[in-house]
Amino acid sequence: MASFVTHLEAAIDGTRLPHDQIQTLHQGRPLWVRYDLNAIREAITPGMIAWRPPTMWRYRELLPVPGDVEPVSIGESITPLLPAPQLAARFGLSHFWIKDESRLPTGSFKSRGLAMAVNMARQFGITRLAIPSAGNAGGAMAAYAARAGMEAYVFMPRDTPIVNQVECVLAGAKTFLVNGLITDCGQIVRAGADTMNWFDCSTLKEPYRIEGKKTMGLELAEQFEYSLPDFIVYPTGGGTGLIGMWKAFQELRALGWLKSDTMPQMISVQSDGCAPIARAFDAGERFAAPWVNAHTCASGLRVPAAVGDFMILDAIRESGGFALAVPEQRIASTMREASRLDGIALCPESAACVLAIEFLRADGRLAPNDRVVLFNTGSAAKYIETVPLNLQVLHDPKNVDFSALAR
Repeated sequence: MASFVTHLEAAIDGTRLPHDQIQTLHQGRPLWVRYDLNAIREAITPGMIAWRPPTMWRYRELLPVPGDVEPVSIGESITPLLPAPQLAARFGLSHFWIKDESRLPTGSFKSRGLAMAVNMARQFGITRLAIPSAGNAGGAMAAYAARAGMEAYVFMPRDTPIVNQVECVLAGAKTFLVNGLITDCGQIVRAGADTMNWFDCSTLKEPYRIEGKKTMGLELAEQFEYSLPDFIVYPTGGGTGLIGMWKAFQELRALGWLKSDTMPQMISVQSDGCAPIARAFDAGERFAAPWVNAHTCASGLRVPAAVGDFMILDAIRESGGFALAVPEQRIASTMREASRLDGIALCPESAACVLAIEFLRADGRLAPNDRVVLFNTGSAAKYIETVPLNLQVLHDPKNVDFSALAR
């Protein structure tokens, strides 16, 4: 079979939709991609996957791009699962890892989702893409669109980190800064759809970014030899990664590949400057009200309204996990402190997760022997505005006061 996809399914009410035509939303809400898992079980085994090249495309049977199609790729390699012993010791954890998504081609986990979205857009003959982005997604879409020979439009909040702006321009995307938030950028994309004839690649506005992000969960399962960790600590903006991983674990369990029915508890982390998911979780709500005056130095968390809010909250609750918001004023300092402990440069979104672990250990929700994985979702080098350097200038290189250097 070229593809094991059987249909698309509305996440809000289960309505089945055909997968062989362009689909976006159903009743304004996202879609799931569904597969013939029985046929996949007959076609492939974990042992067979292990012999394939170490890229996200090794899971082709569980992905929507047909198996007989060479995907548009910039080398989406498996990302490492790194022990962080000094950070673990700081929190009294015996089993702690960082999965470092900054190693992907565009420097963040967005490579996965946008690689899949662009590939599927190409399958349907789409040639012009548009995306609202708080940062990394825009650069990833621009890069994969360039690779596929497609036209790209990116709309970013005016204060999006400069590195994200530069990477969009370098990839040839028509890039615009907007005096507003990502939600305002999204309104521009929707308003221009008919006039510009572009396809909207917004988070969860098409069904395939989830499938790309799902590979984080597939990789993690393989790296744990199909025995999953106890907790996954994950920064949440639009939430596609958390949703995708939970979908991956459900599919792996249905395939019978997991060694235990015990699933990870999903911990969703936001800044208290923009925490619609954490607030809805605490209130016992399934849908999250938009956050007013959203602000955070972690640009990926500055999503005041997520179209997949109920999918995020469903996954958290089904997993027995929880959502929390951490103090915005501590994110930048935690980014510096955590990065210097083990030499793994954390982005501010993941620094928020470090803060979450601190609080969860303090209140006893994380125990010393729990197996905990934190996702570093992007390269710290993309956030040069977040970290003040305070560097000393040596004006006279011939007369350096070495005794003063260590002060």
